[in-house]
Amino acid sequence: MKLHELSPAAGSVKPAYRKGRGAGSGNGKTAGRGHKGQWARSGGGVRPGFEGGQMPLARRLPKRGFNNIFGTTYAPVNVSALEKFEDGTEVTAEALREAGIVKNALDGIKILGNGTLTKKLTVKAAAFSASAKEKIEAAGGKAEVI
Repeated sequence: MKLHELSPAAGSVKPAYRKGRGAGSGNGKTAGRGHKGQWARSGGGVRPGFEGGQMPLARRLPKRGFNNIFGTTYAPVNVSALEKFEDGTEVTAEALREAGIVKNALDGIKILGNGTLTKKLTVKAAAFSASAKEKIEAAGGKAEVI
């Protein structure tokens, strides 16, 4: 197959659809907008979510919950995920991101105690659960809060 032999899949390419180009085009005069009315006007139509004066859905639904703007959200990482690192490594947020364990560090990383750890690691994170700290130190490593 050569470049000049390539062609698009059957039915994937439609002919150009030119609005308002005379009566012979089949789409002249009103150019598919019909006669008068809000939608026929330039810049006409309504904003997204407008329901013709009826109370919009976004306002009919009850408000729920609370979003604390001062709250901290930690990216959780289990102790079992730290097995991926070599013995004696310093584990930081950047190291976890490069290893593909964490995508977004949010307000910091919290190490949780699910799983086992056999390697001696220096783990630097924003927070540790009590069981995670215990397991890291039991394996001969250090848990440092940054």
